Amino acid sequence: MSSSHSITPMAWKDRPALIEQLFPVQKLSAESYKEQMAGSGKTLTALGSYWKGRKPLILNKACVLGCLLPVTDNPSRDLEIFEMLMGMDDTSLRKRLRLREEHPLPEETYSQKIGGGKRPEEIMATVHTHIWPEVNAHLGTQAGSFPELVEQMGILRFGHRPRVADTFCGSGQIPFEAARLGCDVYASDLNPVACMLTWGAFNIVGGSPESREQMQREQEELVQKVQAKIDELGIETDGNGWKPKSFLYCIEVKCSQSGWKVPMMVTRVINPKRKVIAILKANKSTKSYDILVKSDATQEELASAESGTIVREGRYGEAYLSHTIEGETYKTRISTLRGDRWLPNGKVENDLRAWGINDFKPRDSDLLQERLYCIQWMRLKENSSRTEYDYRSVTEDDIEREKTVEAEISSNLLQWQDLGLIPDIRIEPGEAPRYQGMDLLRSRGWHFWHHAFTPRMLLIGALIRKEMKVYSSLAFNSLLNCNSKMSRWHARNACVAETFDNQALNTLYNYASQSFTYSTRYFKDRYDEFPILSNKKLEMHRSQDLNTAQDIFITDPPYGDAVKYEEITDFFISWFRRNPPAEFKGWTWDSRRALAIKGEGEEFRQQMVAAYRNMTEHMPDNGMQVIMFTHKSNSIWADLAGIVWASGLQVTAAWYVTTETESALRGDNSNVKGTVLLVARKRVDDEAVFRDELVDEVSEVVADQMTRMMGLNENLKQQGELDSLYADEDLQMASYAAALRVLTRYRSIDGSDMTREAERPRVRGQKTLVDEIIEYATQIANELLVPDGIAKTCWEAVSPAERFYLRMLDQEGKGNRKLESYINFARALRVTDYAPLMASTRANDARLKLAVEFGRTSLDGEFGSTPLRAILFALREMQSDVDLDDVAPQLRNAIPEFFELRQKVVLPLLEYLARKREGTAPDEAAAARVLLENLKQQRLGG
Repeated sequence: MSSSHSITPMAWKDRPALIEQLFPVQKLSAESYKEQMAGSGKTLTALGSYWKGRKPLILNKACVLGCLLPVTDNPSRDLEIFEMLMGMDDTSLRKRLRLREEHPLPEETYSQKIGGGKRPEEIMATVHTHIWPEVNAHLGTQAGSFPELVEQMGILRFGHRPRVADTFCGSGQIPFEAARLGCDVYASDLNPVACMLTWGAFNIVGGSPESREQMQREQEELVQKVQAKIDELGIETDGNGWKPKSFLYCIEVKCSQSGWKVPMMVTRVINPKRKVIAILKANKSTKSYDILVKSDATQEELASAESGTIVREGRYGEAYLSHTIEGETYKTRISTLRGDRWLPNGKVENDLRAWGINDFKPRDSDLLQERLYCIQWMRLKENSSRTEYDYRSVTEDDIEREKTVEAEISSNLLQWQDLGLIPDIRIEPGEAPRYQGMDLLRSRGWHFWHHAFTPRMLLIGALIRKEMKVYSSLAFNSLLNCNSKMSRWHARNACVAETFDNQALNTLYNYASQSFTYSTRYFKDRYDEFPILSNKKLEMHRSQDLNTAQDIFITDPPYGDAVKYEEITDFFISWFRRNPPAEFKGWTWDSRRALAIKGEGEEFRQQMVAAYRNMTEHMPDNGMQVIMFTHKSNSIWADLAGIVWASGLQVTAAWYVTTETESALRGDNSNVKGTVLLVARKRVDDEAVFRDELVDEVSEVVADQMTRMMGLNENLKQQGELDSLYADEDLQMASYAAALRVLTRYRSIDGSDMTREAERPRVRGQKTLVDEIIEYATQIANELLVPDGIAKTCWEAVSPAERFYLRMLDQEGKGNRKLESYINFARALRVTDYAPLMASTRANDARLKLAVEFGRTSLDGEFGSTPLRAILFALREMQSDVDLDDVAPQLRNAIPEFFELRQKVVLPLLEYLARKREGTAPDEAAAARVLLENLKQQRLGG
């Protein structure tokens, strides 16, 4: 660290932080998007890609620096300095784009400009070398690196190097970035797998050169010892120089109609690029199928192989077993084969045998068998470093090698379980239907976690666990993630997919695993080097149990529809429970589901209040919190307002940053793409307000927030960007945050102490003042949310019911067909009965009625007498072959103020319908265009 003798401690103690007044959200959104698009190239992803929902490191960096940097009397320069520190200034961009100094930067939008460049963290050694003279001159510091600058800023603000904490640390994204910058960090989480990932972030990616050397030695020794045992058993060689890479399995079942044993295969295509397929050859003598692997299949054979013996039919895609013998097809529901039956308590039972602690494969009498049907082999080409591959049917020699594996497991299973080398814990049913563990029990009969792995993987896992030390533990988790019976065979990429590729435990009819020879790559990964020089502490406990003082809390807490990590990580915990590495022995190795904060309901509220109140009590009066929050439910936001109030916090700023791509996580256009950053301090004033004053203030702040965000969208359109920065759901969510900024300023509203009100348990169905204010903010937002293609004057002139129809027509054009969105927008626009406007109210396939689907008579209620309803009726008549000369006068008569509304409402609505229905209802779009042109040509006189 540099000398800081001329730095005056606490000189910035009472200064506002930059993040409270300035934040370049548009550039941060572009940088966050770029980092998320890096996929497996992201810095910490290699430690465990199974952990989803990571916030971008560059956003975490912005939060840390934004909390430390002061606001001066030169805000434009403040922002310039911040962008230098973030690698966003022009000189940094030239370095990132590998441009010489004399070369001008491309004249593009910021997101396009950085698209082909490096991320700042990828060139940290060079990207910031030019900034320190200007940074020091502006801040009065003497730094030449981030750790030096951060220490000096901490002394200026807090009197010491800043202490940053995250008590919901998850995969360690926030504490890692804070430590990389030079803060002293404190990280905690209730989940041991989360703690493992954070440990890896600190000690592997952020490890010293010495620790990296130790890791390499440990992993090399492990690979050598395990490979020696594998070679001794002779289970990974064909004797001719080929080694297995992947093993492909299927479930096999006895058909109740034909009596034949049938492989259950969704598809018979193994590798479409190499034209490899599986052929089912009927064996009448055994009443079963031989599975032959064929390469160089014809296009007709490939097309035929797309379908297997599992087909899905019906509204809910129910699975059937289907196979044909001598021209006769037998089709049986899978649920019928299992004997599924509903019990009075709503649970399902069936005839599958419950596997016991001693089972590691099906018994001969079991309905569902497990069958190896293909092996992918590999070897180095002669006189070359390249690898060649071969797909083969399973031979007698392969079966003998499988028997060797099974014999090894059979003779060692109980001992290995006692030693903690193989799982021995039960699969907990959890909270159905959210917890996918129910599917493991119901669909397969598995009751212990070792049932979820093939005998070969159990053997490999036990051998690794016997030799494994701490630095190999994260690599082992990654290996497990690609080697369970829930790991798909990815035919197009010819690889084994991750168990948690969609963050759920799904039982499969076809699955795959990898050989140890191929899996050694997990223990050879090389990570980017970012040695952490500051102090770091990691503990495993609830956020409510923090007992050390911290200056800044940056947290990404669980909420509403958060992934239930405390349940699904049982998958990994089961391998570590009895005998974890020495560094992790002090942790509690279970999911702690009883203690985990659940993202909904009264218990969630109370636990979150306890967590954030504890954080508030453990930070100084000038401390800060940044709460990352992503949710579109106004009730969850109302809960958050209460949590902030009851925790003794006041929101001082709220920023909205795009953090997800449209394909990220749940991949749905109805989902928010961004994160609200709520910046909060201790509430020290006892301000009071009356409701009518509060409503006016909320209205003003929400309108200002929406105007600024929609302005950014409009700027992008004018600059040629294809997509808006913010979707409607994003804008709606930002309105909640703006309302919170106003609400939490006040301790008392209409004479009621809001802290006490927030602590009071909520009564189901009861609407609180906060609920009403949040709903009001939503209403303000939606009144301002004009769909693309509608003039503001038209939008302001139409009724709430018309706005609902027009808004959802726009959403349908963007692919959003979730009923939840229709419900939310109807509530926000105060449309009490939207059902008559709906053609379908299916959960994921909702849609509005077309013109031809409305009844001939007018609808009851507000929509029935509106210009839009009259226009839809006219379009219905035109599509029923009513002459245009009759339709146009009917339309004029149906709208009492037709000539006053013609230019402002009628023509814009027809133009909008013509455009929006082009792809979904071309006949309606054509009718709208014809009627539009007719009305345009009419004289105002009739």
